[in-house]
Amino acid sequence: MNLPDPRTYTLIVVVLVYAALVFWKRRRTEALWVGVAALVLRGVLSPDEAFHAVEWNVIGIFAGILFVAEVFTDSGMPLRIADLLIDRARTVGGAILLVCLFSGFVSIFVENVATVLIVAPVALVTARRAGVSPVPFLIGIAVCSNLQGAGTLIGDPPSMILAGFQKMNFNDFFVYRGRPSIFWAVQAGALASALVLWLMFRGYRQPVSFIEPEKLDSWIPTVSIVLLIVLLALSPIFDPDFHWLGGTICMGMGVAMIAWENARKSNAAFRLRHYDWNTTFFLIGVFVLVEAMVHVGLIDEFAEVFQAITGDSPVVVYVALVAASVLFSAFVDNIPYITTMIPVVSGVCAGIGVEETPFIFAMVLGASLGGNITPFGASANVVAVGLLRKEGIQVSTSEFVKIGLPFTLVATAAGALLNWYVWR
Repeated sequence: MNLPDPRTYTLIVVVLVYAALVFWKRRRTEALWVGVAALVLRGVLSPDEAFHAVEWNVIGIFAGILFVAEVFTDSGMPLRIADLLIDRARTVGGAILLVCLFSGFVSIFVENVATVLIVAPVALVTARRAGVSPVPFLIGIAVCSNLQGAGTLIGDPPSMILAGFQKMNFNDFFVYRGRPSIFWAVQAGALASALVLWLMFRGYRQPVSFIEPEKLDSWIPTVSIVLLIVLLALSPIFDPDFHWLGGTICMGMGVAMIAWENARKSNAAFRLRHYDWNTTFFLIGVFVLVEAMVHVGLIDEFAEVFQAITGDSPVVVYVALVAASVLFSAFVDNIPYITTMIPVVSGVCAGIGVEETPFIFAMVLGASLGGNITPFGASANVVAVGLLRKEGIQVSTSEFVKIGLPFTLVATAAGALLNWYVWR
């Protein structure tokens, strides 16, 4: 049997993989790696080319941060801070708003699903004592957790993918090429969306019941997070091209935290068994898949098609990128979308003769926030809905969209406008 030419063959594989990611989310990593294997066996990429397509520095950052974040979570510090915030609020609505904003802050350092699992129990207890439904509170926690992940290098896989492609170090997320970077666009979105949540929660005027603050297990994990940030901030001095040091620092700190915890609790084997291998291998596979598309010229073709649809107006291209990113990410995993679209956006910007940075930032921002629209658009949303289901509360898609849609639209608009103003 004669196989199609490499370009057509790769396109078929990519379409099938993306279809599987949409309709078979529980097996997304397996589906992706079947596609990768099909490409390598066909000879679209050699094993050596596939290996070198992976941004191993990014993988090291992701893997190390997961270990550090897990130990930090188990220390009790995030939950203790959430308890203290609630005890200082006057009303239930004010307390939950503070907890939602705090969940966004925690998600800068801790994976979004873990953030929801940390903060949600506090919200559930607060809602139960006040005799109100916890549904809007847990949805608020989930969407706030998803918002902040794109703001820093260590926040979420999308920001790490952005760093890998653009060779952005930790400090570049705050100031990039002498201008305010994507962190500030995310914060503009956070401020604007906080107003949305305030309008939704202001009617909850019940007094807050006192919650005994969580006992702190150890300060060492908190200190390790601070030290990690300091080391990443200093790393550009020794690795200005973002090749190896960031991943090395994160992996080193991760191993140190696991060794420290194992010396106290002997649970290193438990950590390794429960480590998120699924997402790690998913990230690796996505890099290979996108490299195959670049290799056969599909990325250039996608850029030409996008430019033909939007024309040469930078404003139209910018708005179209943001809108498409929000829409697609409401239904499709944002990791493969962002990894595919960064080189596409670069090609589009080269075609119309504009600086690519604001367009890439806007695309990443839209893709990171789009998942907040639906209860299945992001893993944190799925977990929040699952926790409510355990409480005997069913959350419909329309209930989630009532909060997720205005939150997403306002946050995306504010962030995209600031980003355009800074880079115009």
